Amino acid sequence: MPVGSHDDGDGCTGSDGHMMQTGYAIGGDAGCIADARHHAAAFLERVRAEPHSSVSARVMDLTQLVVSELVTNACKYAPGPVLMELRVTSETVDVIVWDSDPTVPEAHAADAGRVGQHGLEIVKAVAQDLRIHREPVGKRITARIALTDP
Repeated sequence: MPVGSHDDGDGCTGSDGHMMQTGYAIGGDAGCIADARHHAAAFLERVRAEPHSSVSARVMDLTQLVVSELVTNACKYAPGPVLMELRVTSETVDVIVWDSDPTVPEAHAADAGRVGQHGLEIVKAVAQDLRIHREPVGKRITARIALTDP
């Protein structure tokens, strides 16, 4: 896999030596979130099969959770397709989701009575780093998940 730079446009800093990466176009249909989770799990299983892989069950679970939350928001609020890219480096799993809506989402203040709209709060809580970058069309959200426990 190619080695990326810190200025590769993903919005995150840190080690970018890509071990493996993949991308998917996701439709906005009823099964798109489950499809995205399935793609993420299958990709991480392929990574786990590689020698010296350090993708734990915890990382598998957190990655699928982040994929669910980011793809749910993209499918709910943005018209058109959603693009998802997954990258595994020696230190992280990066979940990158692009959608066509340029509106930058914000986490809401804590409210125990609020039903729903906790997705970004969840992603911020489990990700090592979260970056949102406006694109010429839409936005790209990159969540970086540590391969080792913090």
